[in-house]
Amino acid sequence: MRRTKHLPVALPLVVLIAACAGEPAERETDVMVMPVTTSSDAALADFKRGQHAMDMGRFFDAREYLETAVEADPDFALAHLGLANIANSAAEFVASLDAAEERAASVTEAERILIEIARRGLDNDAEGQLQLAQQLVEIQPESPRAWLQLAGIQSGLNNMEAAREAMLRAAELAPDFGLAYVLLGNSYIFNEPKDFDTAAEYMSRLVELEPEEPNAHDLMGDAYRAQNDLANARDSYTRAAELAPDDALPLQQRGHVNSFLGDYDAARADYDAAIARGRGNQKASFAVYRALVSVHAGDPGAAVDELNELVAEIDGMDIPGPLGQKIFALTNAAQIALHHNMFDAAESILEQRAALQLEQAEQVGTDAAIRGARANIAYFEGVLAARKGDYRTATAKAREFMTLMEPDANPRKNEPAHDLLGLVSLLRGDHEGAIEHYEQANPNNIYTQYHLGLAHEGAGNAAAAQEIISGLAYNNFNNAGYALIRKDALEKAR
Repeated sequence: MRRTKHLPVALPLVVLIAACAGEPAERETDVMVMPVTTSSDAALADFKRGQHAMDMGRFFDAREYLETAVEADPDFALAHLGLANIANSAAEFVASLDAAEERAASVTEAERILIEIARRGLDNDAEGQLQLAQQLVEIQPESPRAWLQLAGIQSGLNNMEAAREAMLRAAELAPDFGLAYVLLGNSYIFNEPKDFDTAAEYMSRLVELEPEEPNAHDLMGDAYRAQNDLANARDSYTRAAELAPDDALPLQQRGHVNSFLGDYDAARADYDAAIARGRGNQKASFAVYRALVSVHAGDPGAAVDELNELVAEIDGMDIPGPLGQKIFALTNAAQIALHHNMFDAAESILEQRAALQLEQAEQVGTDAAIRGARANIAYFEGVLAARKGDYRTATAKAREFMTLMEPDANPRKNEPAHDLLGLVSLLRGDHEGAIEHYEQANPNNIYTQYHLGLAHEGAGNAAAAQEIISGLAYNNFNNAGYALIRKDALEKAR
């Protein structure tokens, strides 16, 4: 994966709030400014530094700046919102968002919209978020940040044409605004329709603008990875590590590349070095990717064992978000165990994971979060049933998922249910039915799309199957799903 996400909220919200001053060059572009309400010049200066740090993926630096801003002005609503967006746990996210909302009465309309967008995310109200973001660009039409906020929500709704138009509008308004190129590049790497050459052009522009920012080189490495140029990707991550010798992320990224190159000892060494340097939740999250080396090496059982051991160790790691990291590790372990029909292990993992996921949802405290957790639990129970050949139970779990998600104003809410129904059809040999369901599932999920390819293969659609699976073979972005299908995809692509 690109990097650790701080909080699994309903839609990916882009961190795009208020004014920005470029660091370290200290440039400031008027058209990048959105209203900011604070009584303290010192707080505003730290907020701007924190904003740029977020733009450049330096979230630990951003946190320090924003905490200092809040100390200087405890009523600084957007600084509280910024802290919510880089929270280490669900409880921390909710506390910071609550603090922002408590101060919303004294800020501008644009600021209130940004706070409300975050709240709607907790309610999985994607349609409401979209309406608010459209309102934001109406009242701030010259603000690149307003357009990027809209783009982030459109991306979450998988409306990539509109999202990319909004990103380009932001780049037109502020041609030196690095975040616009970050989002454009990532869009063409991770979202269909993909275009890796176009992504590389945007990341190259980012490096030109921010040559001393480690994350610019890290993202350039991602573009090389997407192009299957692993040697240059490794060099870019090495350059990022040189620019930020205390940063763990570039070493983790290089570990991914070494996993794909089959240099498993080097991959584990990179992950170990990243874990040693890790801050916040990184020690736990990077350890998950270390375990995936065993999947790439053909030993899924060892990966499951390593992940279970990690879960047992997390409470002793002194990290800020142990609950979320346990869920992350168990989710990866469950995916591996289910794929390889390790049923006893999967049942134990899913039982533990379900309890933790409900605990996390209770921390968030919204009806949508609790229903979403129960729906996700039903999904995994359905996958287990399908893998065991109990198709009636699996189908019932898919229907349970849809029922739980029915109140949510999110047009993508049923994608996991279609993923599950696609698996049921595929395992039953109903390849046309599998195609129908998988085409309604997440188009950007590598594991899901691989199974769509298998369904086309089973239906005799050789050309369609080859096109889909060949496109996945060199994905080169690490998660359990890709680790599980990579070897077979590479063989089918040859």
